Amino acid sequence: MPSREEVCYFGAGPAPLPTSVLEEASKVLLNYNDMGIGIAEISHRSPEANKVLADTKNALISLLDIPEDYEILFLQGGGSGEFSAAVYHMVSIWVEKCRKRLVAEIEREVATTGQPAQVGPAFQERLRKKVIEGLKLDYLVTGSWSLKASQEAARLIGAEYVNVALDARKDNDGKFGKIPAEDQWSLTPTKREDGQGPAMVYYCDNETVDGVEFPSFPACLESQSENDDRLVVADMSSNFISRRVDVRKYAVIFGGAQKNIGNTGITIIIVRKSLLPPQSELASPQLLRSLGLSVGPVVLDWPTIAKNNSLYNTLPIFDVWVAGRVMKGLNDTYQAKKILGQEAVSQKKSDIIYWVLDKYPNVYRVVPDKSVRSRMNICVRIHGADPEKEKEFLDGASKWNLLGLKGHRSIGGVRISNYNAVPLPAVEKLLHYLESYARKSATS
Repeated sequence: MPSREEVCYFGAGPAPLPTSVLEEASKVLLNYNDMGIGIAEISHRSPEANKVLADTKNALISLLDIPEDYEILFLQGGGSGEFSAAVYHMVSIWVEKCRKRLVAEIEREVATTGQPAQVGPAFQERLRKKVIEGLKLDYLVTGSWSLKASQEAARLIGAEYVNVALDARKDNDGKFGKIPAEDQWSLTPTKREDGQGPAMVYYCDNETVDGVEFPSFPACLESQSENDDRLVVADMSSNFISRRVDVRKYAVIFGGAQKNIGNTGITIIIVRKSLLPPQSELASPQLLRSLGLSVGPVVLDWPTIAKNNSLYNTLPIFDVWVAGRVMKGLNDTYQAKKILGQEAVSQKKSDIIYWVLDKYPNVYRVVPDKSVRSRMNICVRIHGADPEKEKEFLDGASKWNLLGLKGHRSIGGVRISNYNAVPLPAVEKLLHYLESYARKSATS
């Protein structure tokens, strides 16, 4: 049996964790802080658990330079749970703003005409009409996960409210692998553009299945003025803490921990405090139901989670601890460079892998367009997607103790996941195998 040091694991998630963190975890699982009980056994409401939460938050704040006007939440349910939570929350804010605008509109009408204010069913009908005509959620569909997010929104509130502003398959023969130019996106007009603006614009920063990553924040989503502020919600599950992010450009960032941050079990949400009570009011559940809109479960309700310091229900404190130790390790390693230190390493590793793949175009074909190649999930086909050749490649990799390289079950092929905990020597060993396999293929 190979040792941990001999195995190089490139799985897409759950992903490898730093050995130093696992070694420390093996100790605290048995006896945390000399308490005589393990960290997985302590109360989630204990002082020790609260310190774990605080330390993990502070590590993330330091790593990404998160401004004070953002809240950090820890939930369960993975990124898929946040597909739903984002819809519930952002729609509720939009509807409440719409209701208040209607109240002000009616007050002006009363002042002008002297007619009694519309109340009850008449008011409800006017509000319903405004919701039907104005409510939109914009989705940039660039891969399997953003597609699932848009489908979940349609399932929850109705397809009529979902605007797929970009479907990348239309620009690539029905397959994901490109991101069309921004002038081809059909975003919902903002107030500055004589529209009402969407309740949110969602995109997945890195598509784990398809190997597509946004090179940077989309220029067309940059806020130009108060009347042109699109509330951007980004799923960063598979490239979280791998590169610098200007958090202020986002209304919400979320991601499952099981790629770069920790083990499976928690989801991290970074949300503007202005989108939480008391700065923002949300429509009541009764109003949402009367308008035919969904009401979300309380365990996905961001205001409830924030009010309870992420401890509304039993949070897996061990999972939070692991994430905190991973992020502390990055802060300790890169010091003043912070996330820029990890970004440089991630870029170096991905450059090495793409270099050797591009060196042998007759053997390897990188699936996505060069302009949107992911640094985290590198999707490749072998010998024109020949099933036997791809099996041969994967079998050979296993003999080299290069594991976790099989592509997602929905598309097949090979996927090399280059997460933070994959060390440079592992990438160099993979490089040697890629070279060896390509040379062998050329002579066979």
